Amino acid sequence: MTISAAQVKELRDLTGAGMMDCKAALNETNGDMEAAVDWLRKKGISKADKKAGRTAAEGLIGVDAGVREAAIVEVNSETDFVARNAAFQEIVAKVAKVALAYGTTEAVAAAKYPGSDKSVTDTIKDAVGTIGENMGFRRSAKLTVPHGAVATYVHNAVADGLGKLGVLVAIETTGNEHAANAFARQVAMHVAASNPVALSAEEVDPALVEREKAIFSDQARQSGKPEAIIEKMVEGRLRKFYEEVVLLKQAFVLNPDVTVEKALKDAEKEIGAPAKITAYLRYALGEGIEKETTDFAAEVAAAVKK
Repeated sequence: MTISAAQVKELRDLTGAGMMDCKAALNETNGDMEAAVDWLRKKGISKADKKAGRTAAEGLIGVDAGVREAAIVEVNSETDFVARNAAFQEIVAKVAKVALAYGTTEAVAAAKYPGSDKSVTDTIKDAVGTIGENMGFRRSAKLTVPHGAVATYVHNAVADGLGKLGVLVAIETTGNEHAANAFARQVAMHVAASNPVALSAEEVDPALVEREKAIFSDQARQSGKPEAIIEKMVEGRLRKFYEEVVLLKQAFVLNPDVTVEKALKDAEKEIGAPAKITAYLRYALGEGIEKETTDFAAEVAAAVKK
């Protein structure tokens, strides 16, 4: 198949590999971008092992918290200009309050919007005509603990509880709730920065583990060493992989000399009782959404021709 220059550029942006290497990778994988990334990694060419998610949608992430509970929502708009609109920000804040009561995306969408007889979904649809831009409630979730705290963190907040990246972290403990909340907020800041894929090694998607093992194996075999040595090399790289992607095993952002797990153990002295991180949620605006891009110069040229 014919590989376009745009495909080569996209792969180069994802991996940092040379143009010719990117073209070769795409040719070898019939244009499959993910397979091409793996191909470069196996060859030791890729400079970036982690493919950046395409964050294209605009809008805001909103959080709200109560007693031992917190909720997070994402409401999208077409432009960042609208996201900075006070009316839009009020909508997101109120949807977050609804999420604190109802939790799941489906329940929040159908629930009544505060001060209205209409649902959250219908209220947002009505606001499209007022604000003048397409909007939509995308998702929500909630964390609760029977004892302890659920902390919230919004990175680069544009208003109280509103921003482009939000995190919730739940800690169960019978100790001091204020101390637990303070540490949970530090962990939330860590999650915002490090973006772990799972809380523990057991929770990592098996398919992801198998993919990484296959890549590590191919890389190790290029060394020409015996299978027994290769197996040890793969085990070592897999341990390193877990240290990079598992929250409890990651180096704590606020003190890289200890893991998050060790930092939690140390925090128990202040909390005054054993503590356990039971869950976390991280919402980055627009993650997983691809936004259609247009060539503005081409559009202008086409308009002139008409």
